Amino acid sequence: MVNCCGLLNTNKEPVPLKSVEVELEVRDHVTTVVSTLNYENKEDKPLEAVFVFPLPGDAAVCHFSAKIGQTHIVAEVKEKKEAREEYDDALSSGQQAFLLEESDQSPDIFSLSVGSLPPGESASIRLEYVTELAVQADEGLRFCLPAVLNPRYQPQGSGGSEGGNVQVTSVPASLVPYSLSFSARVSSPRPVSKVESSCPLDPLQYLNTEQTQATVKLAAGHKFDRDVELLIYYKDAHQPTAVVEAGQASSQPGALMGDPVVMLSLYPEFPPAVMSSVASCGEFVFLLDRSGSMSGARIKSATDTLLLLLKSIPLGCYFNICSFGSSYEHIFPKSVEYNQKTMDEALKNVEEMKANLGGTEILKPLKHIYSQPCIPNQPRQLFVFTDGEVGNTKDVINLVKHNSVSHRCFSFGIGEGASSALINGLAKEGGGHAQFITGTDRMQPKVMQSLRFALQPAVVDISVTWYLPKGVSVTALSPPITALFQGQRSLVYAQLTGQSSEASDCCVTVKYSLAGHPSQNQLHFSLKPAVDTGLTVHRLAARTLIRSLEMEERERKGEEDGGVKKKVVELSVQSGVSSAFTAFIAVNKDNSEVIQGPLVRRNVPTPRKMGRSKRQRGPMSGAAPVMDGWPYLGNFRPAATASDAAVFAPLLGCLPRLVPMSRAAPVMNRLMSCRMPMGCSAPVMDMWLGSSFSESRLPKQPPRDPLLQLVSLQKASGCWVLDPALAAALGKTSEEVEKPKPASVNQEVWATILALIWLHGFQMDAQEEWELLAMKAVSWLRAQKASCVTECVEAGNALLVCNVQKDALGI
Repeated sequence: MVNCCGLLNTNKEPVPLKSVEVELEVRDHVTTVVSTLNYENKEDKPLEAVFVFPLPGDAAVCHFSAKIGQTHIVAEVKEKKEAREEYDDALSSGQQAFLLEESDQSPDIFSLSVGSLPPGESASIRLEYVTELAVQADEGLRFCLPAVLNPRYQPQGSGGSEGGNVQVTSVPASLVPYSLSFSARVSSPRPVSKVESSCPLDPLQYLNTEQTQATVKLAAGHKFDRDVELLIYYKDAHQPTAVVEAGQASSQPGALMGDPVVMLSLYPEFPPAVMSSVASCGEFVFLLDRSGSMSGARIKSATDTLLLLLKSIPLGCYFNICSFGSSYEHIFPKSVEYNQKTMDEALKNVEEMKANLGGTEILKPLKHIYSQPCIPNQPRQLFVFTDGEVGNTKDVINLVKHNSVSHRCFSFGIGEGASSALINGLAKEGGGHAQFITGTDRMQPKVMQSLRFALQPAVVDISVTWYLPKGVSVTALSPPITALFQGQRSLVYAQLTGQSSEASDCCVTVKYSLAGHPSQNQLHFSLKPAVDTGLTVHRLAARTLIRSLEMEERERKGEEDGGVKKKVVELSVQSGVSSAFTAFIAVNKDNSEVIQGPLVRRNVPTPRKMGRSKRQRGPMSGAAPVMDGWPYLGNFRPAATASDAAVFAPLLGCLPRLVPMSRAAPVMNRLMSCRMPMGCSAPVMDMWLGSSFSESRLPKQPPRDPLLQLVSLQKASGCWVLDPALAAALGKTSEEVEKPKPASVNQEVWATILALIWLHGFQMDAQEEWELLAMKAVSWLRAQKASCVTECVEAGNALLVCNVQKDALGI
């Protein structure tokens, strides 16, 4: 019998992982992450512990080692099959072994196997990776430690599995049986303004008077109910920079690790005249995840965001809305022209959308969208909203890349545990922009920023030209730049080969065309290597090249030539950076004592968010059965018995006559806690239910957000109509709104000016959300060539008790 002491999982089995310690070393916009996982076997048998966990999708894993007692073993990178065989052979011979490998399906999932851990023994595993910090809409730099791993939906026929052949074991976040400590040291040439997080932090501690160095720690008691997200803000952060890193002395010149490598951070500045204009054409396709895990606040936030999007796109564009789960739906058979009729029809459908389509199968709806012919002179812009819980990440990204010439893809990862590999990969290969919405983040400002990007003219004819001293040549390690956005960083890695006796000054020029205007940005830098960077830049460059080669290998799938895979393995081994075709393997060959007895396997659980779980198959994954459209009562009280069902099932025929479908859950929960005689007839049930569950006694629906209430009333043309609904949204009666209207002014002009004054007077904190629809309103007003506009603004200010200037309104 297993001795159930110490750490236990939900199956009452001992868990050998005691704690996780994470240390960040942030240098400007790059970070090195060191994770230490401490294991202890408190059982009376030798163990094999398996831990499947998430990492950032663009991380370059570059070190893996183990310490058992006083013995320290550093892992080597080897071809994956060879590493697995070595691990299995070591366990078979009674040796201790450790294996770290990337999932075959998604580069943000790793599997760590700790083999032959003897009874009473402890082991400390050290994992190190480097990654770039993503630039956010508010100019913060984002780091995310994905502490949550949600179950990934595996579509039928895909045949993959997470973490190689290892099954993901997860438990609710509140039941995770190990602790997490997290600290960060931040340094930059520029002062650190602040550090924020979705998790409680200890106060920021500055290490020097210039405030260019600081430390911060996660407050004790992290509950594993969310990813650990840091937002780092520097003063004057987004300046173009170049970092040259010297090669490794032990590597041969001419090899990637032996030559210097340069990392360029480019922040293009577009001409103001071009940026002030907004495109009036385009095909906007919104693809919304309606799987079970999107239920609750996620689907509500997504549908609210669709309202803002539908009000903000210009007249003359085309649009469609598709949604998916285990199956997919679309509002229109193909994209339609945006006008009042089509907008109203779409909004009616959006209001009825629920997270009720089962699993997360995104590949089929994407294929359907790409099968639709593009509309001439209407550039396709695809917006994808998903919690990212898919198992076939690489297949999805490949599909987007294959169709990248015909569209731009903007992706949004919703909630904790969203796959960074999927969300970033969609945007990168689709020439768009990625955003993550976690914790208490509002989705709307981030999505509207991406819409502004989508409405910018596409940057074309992008080229990068290097001007280097004689004797020095350059080899690009990054794929060609396919997308540039105002204020957004583009990273370029390159290998510098050779030496020069001339001056070390260099220059790189990025040329492009924007709305027919040729433009260029230049960056001058020195070949003198930076200090104290170690091999961070080399490893990031190797990771970038490895990912590009892996993509090329997937595109050649089925062909005989294995040359690309061979290149990946060679580069991975040379640089010490993990890949899809390699793994880290460490074997304790110094231990002369053979470990006796069969190994007991323990899967260490990973935290997942509480909520509806997903099955791997089926059109209604994770959902309860339904009877005449009503959920079976067991969905509301897990402890319901068969006798409960016999008593309450007849009520399902009565409830729809008394309460709306949307109130099913509170009604059923109340039913299950009440006593009622057995064998009631339907009329008696009706009377009992009617008295017990009147609408007045049910939980009230929360009032609609005032901003969304006003926005919902805007017409597709950009104007508002003077009616009771508008008066209510403004907090006035119809008489109060109509009385001060100048006599010569059109009612719609007056209503639109009032709406604009209200937005500027009461909703400036949310300006990013309504800015584009306000621009539509201003354009409509200008087209009316209305008189008495100044008088209207004065009267509107008086009515709404505001002081908004006419110039501020843009009219």
